[in-house]
Amino acid sequence: MVKAIVGACWGDEGKGKITDVLAENSDLVVRFQGGSNAGHTIINEYGKFALHQLPSGVFRQNIINVIGNGVALSVENFTNELSTLLERGVPRPRLLVSDRCQVVMPYHKEQDGLEEARLAAKSFGSTKSGIAPFYSDKYAKIGFQVSDLFDAKDALMERIDHVTGLKNVLYTELYHREPLDRNEIYAKLMEYREQLAPYVTDTATLLYDAVRKGKTILLEGQLGSLKDPDLGIYPMVTSSSPLAGYGAVGAGGIPPYAIQQIITVVKAYSSAVGAGEFVSEIFGEEAEELRKRGGDGGEYGATTGRPRRMGWLDLVAARYGCMVQGATDVAFTVLDALGYLDEIPVCVAYELDGKRIDTFPPTAQLKRCKPILEVLPGWKCDIGGIKNYEELPADAKNYVEFAEKHLGVPITIVSNGPAREDIIYRK
Repeated sequence: MVKAIVGACWGDEGKGKITDVLAENSDLVVRFQGGSNAGHTIINEYGKFALHQLPSGVFRQNIINVIGNGVALSVENFTNELSTLLERGVPRPRLLVSDRCQVVMPYHKEQDGLEEARLAAKSFGSTKSGIAPFYSDKYAKIGFQVSDLFDAKDALMERIDHVTGLKNVLYTELYHREPLDRNEIYAKLMEYREQLAPYVTDTATLLYDAVRKGKTILLEGQLGSLKDPDLGIYPMVTSSSPLAGYGAVGAGGIPPYAIQQIITVVKAYSSAVGAGEFVSEIFGEEAEELRKRGGDGGEYGATTGRPRRMGWLDLVAARYGCMVQGATDVAFTVLDALGYLDEIPVCVAYELDGKRIDTFPPTAQLKRCKPILEVLPGWKCDIGGIKNYEELPADAKNYVEFAEKHLGVPITIVSNGPAREDIIYRK
């Protein structure tokens, strides 16, 4: 059975924890898109970890972890994260990298920073991880697949010359920088070749065979529905699709019909990193208090460390996110963070040009939307440590069931704390 674990809204919903928990009864975990521009925070018996490149199943010894062909592979982050895991006592995970995956080059990261600086006040709030230039090059067909690293030198140098012929126009004319050096690029690719060699394989065939054998496969997405370049808050989106449907492409070897369960992660409140429309956003002391109490140790980006933008649960956005993901289940996370509130506002609809709407509009209209809030009673206690849903305070259960009714998708998992064991299953 193939399950996808994806985000409903802006990302940072707690997908890493849900993947880590469900990996216990799985055979493979596959990262199918995105790169090091976002992180998954996981807390387990080994400590607290922020993964950016490695799949969230690396703490389980019973599974194979796969970096699929749809990923923007930062070799530096891959090797650094793996070294950190081993240094902190995590047993060496079973890791494989798709031979069709493409690598993030140093010039992608540099170009990302240069472009953000050029755009200045109109920048996208990029993490400067090279993601947009990487995917631009991929679809312009001037990227480097992992398999290219093992090609003959003459063939690879010919590719490099083609790339630098295009890139150096940008570097010299737009950014007024020194041109890229072909020999430096080749040397870097050879470094990557040596570092990746033990892990590279035909993962598409591996996954196809696993599906045929009935193995349990988790597809792990990065970010969330609202960051999708087609269906999200364009142009303030990411450069790959975080939708479950893309899992069949970005993992490779998995037929679309094989994805039978789509667990869409919804946060009990809202948060976002970077620019873009955020209708239920709150500010000032109200936002700072929620930020301090949220997540594990506060709502700060796992990749950037930036304070996340905060807001109340936006059921319009979350319902839309579940719809475009094709959610079969919802994992409702960080419910415990709201225990300090006497009353909890929830965004149940938008006001657009004086009219109430219940659907999530495209960005041009979204800019004019205001939140319509409904206030629910808080439960005013710590719900950490509770394992049985029926033991939750009545107002906490009411909050979950109110969200479930508006989402139109069953909430089957409730996360009530940062650790692996802080989890409640609902039938």
